[in-house]
Parts: sequence; C-alpha cells; structure tokens
Amino acid sequence: MKISRDELVAVLSQFNPWWRGEPIADVSPWHRTVFAELFEWVENPPAPRAVLLSGARQVGKTTLLLQAVQKLLDQGVPPSNILYATFDHPLLKLAGIDAVLEAWREREPAANGQEYLFLDEAQFIREWGTWIKLQVDFQKDRRIAFTGSAMPLAEAGLESGVGRWHTIKLPTLSFFEYIQLKKVPLPELPPLNSIDDLFFAWEPRNFYYCREVAGKYAGHFHEYLLRGGFPQTALIESIPQGQRLLREDIIDKVLKRDMTALFGVRRVLDLEHTFLYLCLHDGGLLDMPNLCANLEVKRPTAQSFIELLEATHLIYRLPPYGYGKDVLRGRFKVYLADAAIAPAVMLKGKSLLEDAAALGAAAETAVFKHLFTHTHAQNVHFSYWRGKKAHEVDVIAEADGVSIPFEVKYRAQHSGVGDLKGLMEFMETKTPPHGFVIVKSADDFGPMVLNGTQSRIMRVPAPLFCYWLGRG
Repeated sequence: MKISRDELVAVLSQFNPWWRGEPIADVSPWHRTVFAELFEWVENPPAPRAVLLSGARQVGKTTLLLQAVQKLLDQGVPPSNILYATFDHPLLKLAGIDAVLEAWREREPAANGQEYLFLDEAQFIREWGTWIKLQVDFQKDRRIAFTGSAMPLAEAGLESGVGRWHTIKLPTLSFFEYIQLKKVPLPELPPLNSIDDLFFAWEPRNFYYCREVAGKYAGHFHEYLLRGGFPQTALIESIPQGQRLLREDIIDKVLKRDMTALFGVRRVLDLEHTFLYLCLHDGGLLDMPNLCANLEVKRPTAQSFIELLEATHLIYRLPPYGYGKDVLRGRFKVYLADAAIAPAVMLKGKSLLEDAAALGAAAETAVFKHLFTHTHAQNVHFSYWRGKKAHEVDVIAEADGVSIPFEVKYRAQHSGVGDLKGLMEFMETKTPPHGFVIVKSADDFGPMVLNGTQSRIMRVPAPLFCYWLGRG
C-alpha cells in the first residue's frame, strides 16, 4: 500500500528524536544482563551477522534497543546514521521496510561511518528473512538489530537466512534483575561461580551467614512471584493493578491479536481456554485427553495451540527423561514462562500467598525459568524424570553426558528422605555427581545428612537459588 513520504517522515521523526538533537525519553540507565551481549553484536559483532532479540511481549526488548541507541550516541555515532522503527505501527507496517529506509535517508542524509538499524517487531516486515539475508550479505556498512515476539517467524526464515543473524533470547526479569530494577537494598550474598560445585566446597560459616540473611530475601521473592518479571508491571505499586495489566497484555494482545494477525488463528476462544487450562495446571504433566475432553477440542487443534503458545514464549515444554520410545510415548510437562502469569490470569491478588499448593507451583515455575535462562547458551537439555514406581523428579538438566536433578519442595516443613523418593531413586539408579532440593525455609540450607554423613544432595532456599542464578 502506498503511504505518502511526508507521513512516513513524520512517524519516523517521532521515533527518532536524536535526529532533532533531543534526548530519548524515559530510557532507564539500568541495563539488563543481556545488554552487554546485545551491544557487542551491535558495535563489534564477532561474526558478520545481524542480531535478533527474541522474547514475549512486554519483557523489555524495545528498551534494550533504545539503550543501545543511547550508548552509540554517547560514543559519538552521528545521529543521522541511527534508525529506529517499529513495524507494530500500522503506517510502517503498510509502507514496508524499503519505503521506510527511503524516507529515513530523505529526512537524514548519511554521514560517514557505519549505519545502525534497530527494527522492532520485525515479524511484520514482509519476507523479513530474505530481506535480512540480503542486507547482511551485501550491505557491509550496516549493523542490524531486530526484535520478534514469535519464534515461528525466525524458524520460517532459517533456510534462507541461516548464519545471517545471531539470536538472543530475552526471558522475563530474573529475581536478581527484579531486585536491581526496584532498587531494593539487601545484604550481599557470597559470590557463586557455579551451582554445581561451590556449595559442596563451602565452609560452614558461609551457610550460617546465608541462613541469617535469607529471610530478608523471602518477602521480596513472594512479591516477585506475584508481580512477575515483566518490567512494566514489576514497577506498579498495586499488585492487583499490575496483574490486571499483565492479563490484558497476554490475553488481549498475544492471544487475541498476535495469534490472529501472525498465525491466522480463528478459534481464539478455544485458544484462550487452552491457555487458561495450562494456567490451572502450571508445572504439571500435560494430559491431552483430559484437556480435549474438558475444552471440547480435537487433539490436532489442541496440539497446534500448545505449539503456538510455546512459540510466542508463553510456555516451556519438558519431555520425559530418556531416549527413543520413553520420550515418544511420554507426556510433556508444561511450565508457564513466568511465575506471575497464572496468578495474573486468574486475578488471584495476594491470595496466592495463602494457598500453599499454588505458591509451591509458582516457586517451581520460577526455579525452572531461572535454570533455563542461566544455561540457555550452554546447550543444556531439560527434562523431567519418572521412575518405575511413579516417583518423579521435577527437572533434570543434562549436558555433556552429565545429568543433574532438581526437586522443588517449597513448603513450610523441612524435606526429609521420605519426601524425596523420586530424587533418592534417581540418585541411586542414575548416579549423578550431586542433586539439589530447592526449599522454602532458610534453616533448611545445606547438604542433606543421610545415615549420619553428608550426602551429595544440597538443599537451597528458592529465593537465594534464583537470586544467584539471575546474577549470572
């Protein structure tokens, strides 16, 4: 569709105030952990590639792009050589990328040096994969960073664009980032370089100190479970209001708008019901016959919905531990992408803290999200384990042939051997180097004692565990 050049220039001028010598409004000086990786690929990419920042809506992708713009300006890059455009805007979407670039250069003639293109919601660019490929191959003086909220679009462009972009997955805020964003003063924790071995080499005084200060983390961790890791809602003082906004962003924008616009989903109500079902069973095994019977949808339809929810970063799926038939015949375990999604969708408010089962499920979801995020660049495979006696382990992290089990027991009472039958069975049959129990009580921190001796099982309070993993 033909959009007038004047209209395009007017829209782009609003998005690029630095062309007029004006500052970028409301850009936080605080950077998320992934900012360093993003800026490396923008400023001095390790390979001749664009960079894709992939994540759900409202996790801060736009803020990261604008922070990168600000740093380039601070380093003296000519303002006219930096373009930001969001293709979520109807006029830019209709005009297309080539018309946008022409309008940019009509408004701002090129200066010497590299050009920097920051393209938000690039999934709305027609044939975007081919366009990125051509830019990377033939426009060596351009650096391109783009965002996307839907992974199938990245996958659709892989054949033509393989090796043309580096993907950075942006999850919701970690507990550590949440604390930093809200500027909460907390006592420092000892540094933790590796969750795999440092605990087992600690001196007793480290455990004593952490037990003493852990209580100051617990209340903020519970608020984190309620508010979630979405920056906008994390900063809203009213928890019910934050939950309502999060619900509206997910239900109205992702399920009702994006799924229709991007994937042609017509049965939006069935999709919404499927998502609500998963919210009610967060962290549980996916029972497809039960889901289909309750929601009155056919299995292929339900399967398609679940794959779309995973592609748009709203859920994670874990296969059963093992290979071959064990995986093919087994059921997936489903976690929501953030612990606050289920309470927000159900508008629970603070009542979550009074529901031991729901609070435990939220803590388990948070623990898995932190594990997944912490290891995303390390080629770690995640699964759950179910033994012959139906005993289970919540999460198995496998890398380089080594499997580490994680069991979450977020409850008031301490966890003894009788509460950890799945973990004990896994330790005996699979003989991992060690295992972890993620607990609620700070007094429960330390190696488990079995038969009078310290075992290879470490108990760690969930707030400290998530804080350490989020700190990197």
